Formats: sequence, C-alpha cells, structure tokens
Amino acid sequence: MLLSIPTPTTSAVEIGPLTIHFYALCIIAGVALAIWLGNRRFTRAHDGVDGVVADVAIVAVPAGVIGGRIYHVLTSPEQYFGSGADVVDIFKIWKGGLGIWGAIALGTFGAYFAYKRIGASRSLPHFSHFAGALAPGLALAQAIGRWGNWFNAELFGKPLDAPWALSIPVRLRPVGYEEFETFHPTFLYESLWCTVIAVILIFMTPKLSGGAIFSLYVAGYSAGRFFIEGLRIDQAHIFAGLRLNQYVSLILVAAGVLAFNRFSRSKR
Repeated sequence: MLLSIPTPTTSAVEIGPLTIHFYALCIIAGVALAIWLGNRRFTRAHDGVDGVVADVAIVAVPAGVIGGRIYHVLTSPEQYFGSGADVVDIFKIWKGGLGIWGAIALGTFGAYFAYKRIGASRSLPHFSHFAGALAPGLALAQAIGRWGNWFNAELFGKPLDAPWALSIPVRLRPVGYEEFETFHPTFLYESLWCTVIAVILIFMTPKLSGGAIFSLYVAGYSAGRFFIEGLRIDQAHIFAGLRLNQYVSLILVAAGVLAFNRFSRSKR
C-alpha cells in the first residue's frame, strides 16, 4: 500500500509535569468553536442576549461530557466491570469513550436548565431559537472532536485497500484483523459528514425556525452515523445484525424527522 493515512505515533505530549492529550485538545477546540459560532449566530438573530451562550456553556459542556461518558460506560460495561478490567478507567476520559448520544441528551438538558435559569431574570427568546443557533457549531465540534479518535488510533472500520485508508500498527489491530494493514477511516467519514451537516444548517437558517434547524441536525447526523457505524469493527452489542448505536440512530432519525415536521410549521 503506497498511499494511506498514517496513525500518529503519539497521542500526548509532556510539558514539565503536565501531560497534554491530543484527544482532549480536539474536544476543547471543538467546544470553543461551538461556543464562538453559537454566540455569533444567536446575537445576530436576537437583541440583548450577549453572554448567554457562554453562561449556558458553563453548565451544558460539563453535562455533555458526563452524559457522553455515562452512555459509553453503560453500553460498554465489559471494558470497566469485566474480568481484568479496572473500574477506575471510567474516569480516564482522555483515552477516548464519549458516546455522542449521551453527550447530546444530557448536554441539551443542562443547556435547557441553565437557559431557563438565566431567562428568569432576562427576557430571552424561546429555547428552540437558542438550540437552532447552536446546532451548526455542535456539528462542527463533533467534526473536530473525531480527530481525537485518530490520535488514539480507535474506532476505525473494516479493512480497506484504498488511498484514503487508515494505516493501523499491528499492536493496535483488533483480534482477527492482525493480517490487515489498512482500514476504513471512520473518524474521517464522520468528521466530513458533520462538516456537511453544519454547512447545510447554516445555509437553511434563514428559511427554517430554530427548532427545525436543531431537529434537522439530529436527524441528519443520525442518518449518516447509521451507515458509518455499520463500518466499524470495535466491540459492540449486536442484535439482528445491527449494532446498538445503529438502532439508536434509527430512533433519532425518526424523532428528528417528526420534530422537524412539527417545528417547520411553527415559528419556533
């Protein structure tokens, strides 16, 4: 294989007593972009909302991280409670393992709670407007965050012989795949898909309500995730030939479409 995407030889750098993990940097960069873009979109569309996005992020971001970790642990219990596992690894987030469904669910709940608390003393638009303003930034945050999986050499797909394939060292290849050198770069597929979703949401913003934009984000991302998830070969619970996250994707596509139809008929 002459052409392929190499796997980084290191996933962290030490600066004095500090160890900086590139996975964490990708997450932080994505969050920073989401806050910046969300604030830009929200303040452009509404007056008197300066600082709201940052204030909400103080609650929503930690809630999203916790929710993402909880989802990952609950859907992969054998990694933390199985034979030879160390339950302390639950807290080692820098090694990867943030389930996007849990992050969106608890992050949205945290954002709603913080937004309502702020709105008690200020006249703010409906929460759906806020969610719609943040949606493109959330998609871009996911696009950046997925590069953390590249640094950790995780969540790649089935063997692939193509110039865009991801080269994985022997020691990091799953059992049964030791003979294969290159695999589907599912992190890249998802990053590109999230970027496309963000562009579509920004383009559609003048034509749709905030609730419809957020619903489109949920449905659009979930549709792409269904197919990308089907390429992955990391350990997962499988039922009737589909991975657990594929079922979750289908449920969220349906929920997103129903919500989109509802919000597209309203001003929210």
